[in-house]
Amino acid sequence: MKVANRKAANRKIANSLLAALPGKSYQRLLPGLEPVTLNFGDVLYEAGQKMQHVYFPGDSLVSLLTLVNGRMALEVGMVGREGMVGIPLALGAAVSPVRALVQGGGTAMRMKSARFAKEIRNSPQLLTEVHRYANALMAQVSQTAACNRFHVVEARLARWLLMTRDRMQSREFRLTQEFLSHMLGVRRVGVTNAANALQKRKLIGYSRGAISILDEKGLQAAACECYAAVNGKGNGTRR
Repeated sequence: MKVANRKAANRKIANSLLAALPGKSYQRLLPGLEPVTLNFGDVLYEAGQKMQHVYFPGDSLVSLLTLVNGRMALEVGMVGREGMVGIPLALGAAVSPVRALVQGGGTAMRMKSARFAKEIRNSPQLLTEVHRYANALMAQVSQTAACNRFHVVEARLARWLLMTRDRMQSREFRLTQEFLSHMLGVRRVGVTNAANALQKRKLIGYSRGAISILDEKGLQAAACECYAAVNGKGNGTRR
């Protein structure tokens, strides 16, 4: 993780939660915000670990993973430019219940947890936006749990790619089979079969750890209804 140039980061508010704040509220937060670059594969928190910072992604993407038996991981949510990583801090918890893993490298703004706790107590506008996003994240987590239990891998992969596209604003992603198997909670062969099926339908391109969306409308038709359900509940992507 690298600290970015502060002047460059201030030219545009890439994070939608921060951008939704009134100008004065954002300016109040600015001295405590530090621009950073998140790299693919970075672990921001481990489950059970104290959270030292909160993160407001710009063009980066973070997966929230729950661990089983201390080793097997399953994605229960994802956070992009629509929200923040570290929601438990806004609810009075200092320890992360999940592993926060950078799925898409890019920029973010971060703030020390102690500073964030102070700011959220003193800023009704920040509290409102964080609570609004927390509600959307809870809806996403609940829908993802049902999706992982009831829907086939091909439809889940299509849903997951669309959600990733929305947050990264890109149709191309760097993804390995191992990474996707963690995201979807299936073995590599299941990921391979699902990706090959979508590729045969010319909905995606998949080669050497990279996926590109070729037919967005077709991919949306192939996705399970969970994609539309999460969007309908306000996923916060604010296009």
